[in-house]
Amino acid sequence: MKEVENRDRILAKSRELFMQYGIRSVSMDDIAGVLGISKKTIYQYFADKEELVGAVIQFEVGQSESQCNLDKSTAANAIDEMFRAMEMAEQMFRTMNPAVLFDLKKYHPAAYGKLEKHKNDYIFNIIRNNLERGIQEGLYRSEINIDVIARFRIDSMLLPIDPAFLQKQKVGLAEIEHQIIEHYLFGIVTLKGYKLVLKYQQKRKKT
Repeated sequence: MKEVENRDRILAKSRELFMQYGIRSVSMDDIAGVLGISKKTIYQYFADKEELVGAVIQFEVGQSESQCNLDKSTAANAIDEMFRAMEMAEQMFRTMNPAVLFDLKKYHPAAYGKLEKHKNDYIFNIIRNNLERGIQEGLYRSEINIDVIARFRIDSMLLPIDPAFLQKQKVGLAEIEHQIIEHYLFGIVTLKGYKLVLKYQQKRKKT
C-alpha cells in the first residue's frame, strides 16, 4: 500500500510541476527536491523521465475520461454537458503552462501519441455523442454534419496554446477557451438551444 501511495505522490507532484513550468524545465532532481526524497527513490517506481511523463499522461487521460463519463451521465441535457466540459477545460488551462504540449510533442513523442489517441478517439466520440444528443433534444440544428463539426471542435480544443495564436492575445488561456467553446455552441444551437445557453451563462455568472 505504501508503494502505491509513494508512486501516486510522485505522479501528482510531477504533474503539478510539469503543468506549472513545462516538462523540459523540470528535472528528476527538481521533483525529488520538492518531494523531499532522493532521486533514487523516484527511480524505484519509474525507470526514467520518459516513463514518468508517460505515466503522468496516462493518469491525465484516465482523469479526463472519468470526468467526461460523469458529466455525460449526470448532465440534464446536451448544453449542460457542454458547460460542464467548459468548466473542466478552463480549470485545466488556468494552471497550464503553454510549453507543456510543445515539450511533449518534441521530446516525448510516445506520451504525446497517447494524448493524441485519447483526443482523436475518445474525445471525438464524446463530442459526436453530445451532438447527436443535442439534435434529439431539439437543442442543436438537425442539418449540421456531425462528423465535420465534431472534428472542428477537436481541432479547436488546443488552439489556446498554439504559439502563433497565443502571442496575439491579451487574455489568459482559460478565457480564450471559454470564448472558443461559447462560439462553438452558438454556431450549432437552435432557437430553443440559444435560450438555454443564455440561461446557463446567467447561472454561471452568479456562481
